[in-house]
Amino acid sequence: MNKEFWKAGHPPTLFAAFFYFDLAFMVWVMLGPLGVQIAQDLQLTSAQKGLMVATPILAGALLRIVMGVLVDHLKPKLAGTIGQVIVLAALGFAWYFGVHSYEQVLLLGGFLGFAGAAFAVALPLASRWYPPEHQGTALGIAGAGNSGTVLAALFAPTLAMWYGWQNVFGLAMIPLGLAFVVYLVFAKDAPECPPAKSLHQYLAVLKDKDAWWFMFFYSVTFGGFVGLASSLTIYFNTQYGLSPVIAGYFTAACVFAGSLVRPIGGTVADRIGGIRTLLVMYTLAAIFLFIVSFGFSQAWMALTVFVAAMLALGMGNGAVFQLVPQRFRKEIGVMTGLVGMAGGVGGFYLASSLGYAKQLTGSYQIGFIIFAGLAVLALVGLSSVKTRWRTTWGAAHLTAAKI
Repeated sequence: MNKEFWKAGHPPTLFAAFFYFDLAFMVWVMLGPLGVQIAQDLQLTSAQKGLMVATPILAGALLRIVMGVLVDHLKPKLAGTIGQVIVLAALGFAWYFGVHSYEQVLLLGGFLGFAGAAFAVALPLASRWYPPEHQGTALGIAGAGNSGTVLAALFAPTLAMWYGWQNVFGLAMIPLGLAFVVYLVFAKDAPECPPAKSLHQYLAVLKDKDAWWFMFFYSVTFGGFVGLASSLTIYFNTQYGLSPVIAGYFTAACVFAGSLVRPIGGTVADRIGGIRTLLVMYTLAAIFLFIVSFGFSQAWMALTVFVAAMLALGMGNGAVFQLVPQRFRKEIGVMTGLVGMAGGVGGFYLASSLGYAKQLTGSYQIGFIIFAGLAVLALVGLSSVKTRWRTTWGAAHLTAAKI
């Protein structure tokens, strides 16, 4: 990152996008770190625990499409404002009236999906300020807001132990409200916002096979990241008997690793190309997920491998979004929504499948092995399209960015 980058765009908007995204992600995955305490009070099965932590992920995935449309029609800042108001209202309602059943937890998870949909706002908000050669770095910084999952894992179990998990919903409104104020003051829409598109134009994007490739690639990198972020507190508690607080600390270490390297992944992709970066990251992610599926006798051993897997997935997240704006710059709003939705669907699958695998087989192994297999499929798919991409829209005479 050099002076040229900071002069190329609008740093206040980039910071506001990151901060908004960060606190939104904290709330989005909150049911994961609170999952042990909630499950104890509501007497949930392993499958119910898996679905509980997966519901906000799926809701966020689907709502990313809605927010992507709003971004193009209302511009990013207003779309983000609407989303934040809905999340604050849902948290306030849950805190004031309480959550007393499994069904109510799932309903709250649905509303928390609006926090996960912040992805479809924050990235276009930042992206539209920066030229092609700085997209990886800009979107890596904005996308590093997924570090909010660290805050949830670090503080939610402890706050739940001190004040009760119901009150954590009210306490979360304090930092979320601060992020809302910062967003309103500092975020600005870029002067060059593409005109709003019709529904037909949105659907037309799906006729492009590259759109489907990007959706699949992100379903593995981001799906793996957010699926693990939502599930690991329950995993460490169930598998190794760690207390909710210690399990949360272990989860925070894994999530911090994956969040920290997202901007690095984007920057590396800017320098050596997103394709080359992803080829390495998918290989590493598949290896580490396969290894962890066999389990370890000590929690710290599992922690080490999960951190390594999260590093690969986190860098992969940044690399995917170095490529997307190069291919779909004019459709970045809807593509962010579509690709982000696919990432959320991948996370929903991983989180829910781990719970069902545990309940049906007594082990998490099959869930991890299947997801490792998806990383291998992504590796094969990327290898099959890399030559075409580098000789068409990613050709050197068409873009200054490395593909």
